[in-house]
Amino acid sequence: MRCGWAALPLLLGACASVPPAPERPASVVPPDPQPYRLQVGDVLDIKLQLNPELNDEVVIRPDGRISTVLAEGVRAAGRTPEELAADLRQVYGQELRDPRLAVVVKSFMPTRVYVAGEVASPGEFQTMGPDLTLAQAVARAGGLRVSADAEDILILRRGADDRPLVFRADYRRATTGTDPAADIRLAPYDVVFVPRSHVSEAYVWFNQHFQQFLPVTWGFSYNVNPVVNNTTH
Repeated sequence: MRCGWAALPLLLGACASVPPAPERPASVVPPDPQPYRLQVGDVLDIKLQLNPELNDEVVIRPDGRISTVLAEGVRAAGRTPEELAADLRQVYGQELRDPRLAVVVKSFMPTRVYVAGEVASPGEFQTMGPDLTLAQAVARAGGLRVSADAEDILILRRGADDRPLVFRADYRRATTGTDPAADIRLAPYDVVFVPRSHVSEAYVWFNQHFQQFLPVTWGFSYNVNPVVNNTTH
């Protein structure tokens, strides 16, 4: 495996380059978060100020669209509430003179990511708020096993037109302070796959093809000290 006592000086050297934490964190103004984008399962309130009788509550369907009393099959998933409201105003404008319309997110669907492979507790993990980072997702999964390859983690993601994409990430660089930027932020429904290290793969291969077929050898060692009777009759 890649970890061991031989790697201890390297880890200590990496830790030495990381600045110590301050006694009291300074007050930092957080950056403006990215606008929230709607996702499947969100519950929306469609409110019309001048036509409250047309107010509606809808759920974003699995195909990412919604239907209201005056709009059918409008794409919602992946858009901000403001973008969706602008689209609905255009549609409602065909029936109403001044559709003062707002989209309010009544209930948010939790973000899901999946962690598999050489982790303690693989599975699906849900979160509300900002998407998890790589280190946070691995922590949710109980951390890496000793057989894991921490430097070559794969991230599977669905891109445009549902095309599968694969990215590589270096968990070790992110968690040793060598490259904090390696702790990337995951996208909803990402699959984090932690492979075995090359040494672990070699051991599994050896065990499957050779070790289990080798005969069992039992070894015993005896130290026999015979008693010599020198008595003369």
